[in-house]
Amino acid sequence: MQLLKIALLCILPFSHAFVSFPKSRLDCGRGKTQSSLGMAAVLYGSQGSRSPLVNWGADEVGFPLSMGDLSKNPHPFRQIPALTDDDGVLVFESGAILQYIYLKTDANKDSASRRARIISWIQWANASLDPICFLETPEGKVYDTGLRKPNKRIDVLDQMLSQQDYLVEGGFSTADVAVASYLLYVPQFFRDIDLSRWPNVVSYMKRCAERPAYGKAFGSNVQGYLISSLDAMGGQQDKKLFGIF
Repeated sequence: MQLLKIALLCILPFSHAFVSFPKSRLDCGRGKTQSSLGMAAVLYGSQGSRSPLVNWGADEVGFPLSMGDLSKNPHPFRQIPALTDDDGVLVFESGAILQYIYLKTDANKDSASRRARIISWIQWANASLDPICFLETPEGKVYDTGLRKPNKRIDVLDQMLSQQDYLVEGGFSTADVAVASYLLYVPQFFRDIDLSRWPNVVSYMKRCAERPAYGKAFGSNVQGYLISSLDAMGGQQDKKLFGIF
């Protein structure tokens, strides 16, 4: 059991995990509109960290990224992810990077109300959902997930998702990237987890995991595993029973 915990800690999505990045993932959003000065923003990250959620979010809104050399990571604490952009911009922490990308892209066409809701959900994912999904020791090491037990906040989220497919009116957004990423990390790293007490959350997670941009960012193997696992938890509940109703 102790060996299992040690192995798990090595692969959990800590922002400070340093893992070499696959060559196949050197670019995200290739062929899409470049940033204001004609250069893609640079993301410093790896598959073993939270940076793939940034790749996912960037791809969904057409924000081009190139992957940076981790030996040149400009994060003040040498953690990942971190992002640099035109005019000397440096952004770090996954939620802050998602918000920055959103504000440079889709926020320009969203209403003030939708914009405020999306930003609020991004902040909620980092401030409130993260501590639920990942239980840490006083030293900051993840040892389990809080989703093994009932949780009032997830109950509220489940009720909300019984009425809508995504978090913000108007369809899928960066808010869903922020929230679904953390939720989807749980069955990815705690493979014995059963989330069926929240059937609407499970269906929501599956909808998000099925998106092509999610598969590009996290890999087809992770995507396929999650979709299969979520189906087993009840992620097919929104399909018509026996095809007759």
